[in-house]
Amino acid sequence: MQRNLIAISGEQGGRGGFGGVKLHVHISAACQLYLPLCAAFLFLTAGPRVTYVPPPPSEDEESIFSHYESGVNFDKYDEILVDVSGTNPPPAIMTFDEAALCESLKRNVSKSGYVKPTPVQKHGIPIISAGRDLMACAQTGSGKTAAFLLPILQQLMADGAAASCFSEMQEPDAIIVAPTRELINQIYLEARKFAYGTCVRPVVVYGGVSTGHQIRDLLRGCNVLCGTPGRLLDMIGRGKVGLTKVRYLVLDEADRMLDMGFEPDMRRLVGSPGMPSKENRQTLMFSATFPEDIQRLAADFLKTDYLFLAVGIVGGACSDVEQTFVQVTKFAKREQLIDLLKSTGSERTMVFVETKRQADFIATILCQEKFPTTSIHGDREQWQREQALGDFRSGKCSVLVATSVGARGLDIPDVQFVVNFDLPNNIDEYVHRIGRTGRCGNTGRAVSFYDPGADSELARSLVTILSKAQQEVPSWLEESAFSGHSPSGFNPPRKHFASTDLRKGGFFQDGSVTSQLAAQTAADDEEWE
Repeated sequence: MQRNLIAISGEQGGRGGFGGVKLHVHISAACQLYLPLCAAFLFLTAGPRVTYVPPPPSEDEESIFSHYESGVNFDKYDEILVDVSGTNPPPAIMTFDEAALCESLKRNVSKSGYVKPTPVQKHGIPIISAGRDLMACAQTGSGKTAAFLLPILQQLMADGAAASCFSEMQEPDAIIVAPTRELINQIYLEARKFAYGTCVRPVVVYGGVSTGHQIRDLLRGCNVLCGTPGRLLDMIGRGKVGLTKVRYLVLDEADRMLDMGFEPDMRRLVGSPGMPSKENRQTLMFSATFPEDIQRLAADFLKTDYLFLAVGIVGGACSDVEQTFVQVTKFAKREQLIDLLKSTGSERTMVFVETKRQADFIATILCQEKFPTTSIHGDREQWQREQALGDFRSGKCSVLVATSVGARGLDIPDVQFVVNFDLPNNIDEYVHRIGRTGRCGNTGRAVSFYDPGADSELARSLVTILSKAQQEVPSWLEESAFSGHSPSGFNPPRKHFASTDLRKGGFFQDGSVTSQLAAQTAADDEEWE
């Protein structure tokens, strides 16, 4: 009797298809009558084929350059202290004219509403223009994306780079990597805006979208490739992207790109055939938080003489955000949230929760209470995620309930209010969450529900963050921090910086809970890319 009716073997491939494994199936003659069942088996193994094609971004110049105005506190950026460490850093610029941008870039910067550079731009632009590797840490909403895009685009234009659509393998000059689909698409739109009317062509690739559609777009020419790790490695594995001409490698939200969730992918990327060594490319890392363990990992990807740029209170919360804490038990949070939203009127609000199931549940409850609400998390299809963000940005829904996927880097105009329905389990994620408001010199508010039974391990770190942002610390939170229930250490706040360059032998983030734990939680809950 023939027992091997169906034989399946596999080999490691790209990140597409069957989760990175190519399957070879042999079906015996005895099993031919059951081909429909076999087909169903293979479909279930592979999962449904992704066919979603996102709507193309607007070609209307007014839409491309739309922006929101700087807030009343924008000029306070001039008062923020900056520390640049490393050998021979170039001097900062004070105006965009000093950046020596070409006319096309100058025009696009002006159309974007940029009047003067922020601190991370004043120092980051000349550092990158000088060809130095950079690890830059600046608060959310402070202009990090423009800080790396402008000098990269300027150099490509000065060198006469132009996208070619005649090659089956595109060889970009710059690769930009970010952890989430939403963030990488946002970076792409910024690159597209600054490159408007030039020969430089940015392209974006990320999961949840038809691979064929992205390949066709890629083959139209690509100088600047923006991607999430999985889809980027897939395109390289398919032979659609070559790496021999890469001059710039940018890791945005670099702390997440180098944590236990993405570090293997980053090592695969820099170790891919054709990728120039770190001595022969320029590597740039940007984030709002750089824990000490991540600084150590980052050094593997950077030249030894990299510069460390610390802007303001590194790893700290933006002082433009008014932070409030409410002590509440787990089962009282729902009513507390409803009462809170009733008091805020129609303010654009982001509500952060711990799990995907909780996100949909809370969104449903709020809709029943007549609050126009949508949600975003890793289980939603890509078109649903894009629709949710579109509804929130347009004001159709004034409340967005999100898991961690919504906390990283998203720049949504006029988010006035952030609610931490569930506090995260590490302080870095808290900083990223409340950074969705109080951007670009605008003021914002953040309210966090503190459950003594679940959040005590975060208490000391919260006290530190509040103190450094010159915010009021509730007495009950201080009591919780020093009651002995919180295992993390506490140091009194320093005057200017919460971190220094690791090479100085300094410390990072008083009392912070290790980023490894947060990375594992995020990996368990989210399809990040």
